[in-house]
This record gives sequence, structure tokens and C-alpha cells, in this order.
Amino acid sequence: MAKGGFDATELLAPLMIRIPLGLIFMAHGSQKLLGLFGGKGLTATFASFEKDLGIPPIFTLLAIIAEFGGGFGVLTGFLTRLSAAGISAVMLVAIYKVHWAHGFFINAFCIPGRGHGIEYTVALLGMALYLLIAGGGRWCLDRLVFRS
Repeated sequence: MAKGGFDATELLAPLMIRIPLGLIFMAHGSQKLLGLFGGKGLTATFASFEKDLGIPPIFTLLAIIAEFGGGFGVLTGFLTRLSAAGISAVMLVAIYKVHWAHGFFINAFCIPGRGHGIEYTVALLGMALYLLIAGGGRWCLDRLVFRS
């Protein structure tokens, strides 16, 4: 156990989950919101989600907020549990609406006409659920803002 009663695992584990999960979701959210990284942008995302997935615009907006805002929240550790809850909800919908029909494994060889299975989304869901339960850890803004 390190000084202050915390061991290295307790100090680092949440941070080591928050950084990649936050970066992944900020990147995907910025594709949908801003059209960055080859994304469609807001208008095309609304149209695509409604036409291809049957998701109404209000839920598409909530998904974009959960991805971009939740990614930022997880990355910085601000409103970590709320951010992780939003990301978890997005992953559950993605598993159900998109990936379940393609089985378990990702399409590692990018075979045309074959989508990705649930493998990656389940991993992201697990990371988000960990943060939802455990919180952002010692090095997060939640500890500064809420003094817990």
C-alpha cells in the first residue's frame, strides 16, 4: 500500500480505463457532431440513424451527447458515473440495433457486406459499467468538484 492508504491499482486502474474510453467516445462523438475524422456530421447522422436504424432524432441527439459529452466526462473524470451511464446506454443500443446480427467477432478482415459483431461493443460496455459502478477514481474532477 502506498502513502495515504491507496495502492497503485486503486490509483491507476480507473484512470487507465477512463483515458482510452474517453478518447474513443470523444472521437466517435465528434464524427457525428462535427463531421471530424471522416464522420458525417450532425445533419447526415440524424438522417442516417432515422432511415437506417429507425432511431428518432431526439434519441440520436441523446446518443451524440452521450458519446461526445460522455467521452469528455469520462476522460476528465467529471460527472464520471453519469457519463459512463450514457455511454453504456449507447453501447446497449448499438449491440441490439447494429452488431447482434453479425455474431460475436469483429470483421477483422473488413470483408465487404459483413458487419462487425458485438465483441468490441461488449468491451466498451464493460469499461463503461466499471466506471459506472466504481466511479472515476482518485484522479478525477469529481473528487475536486464534489469533495468526495
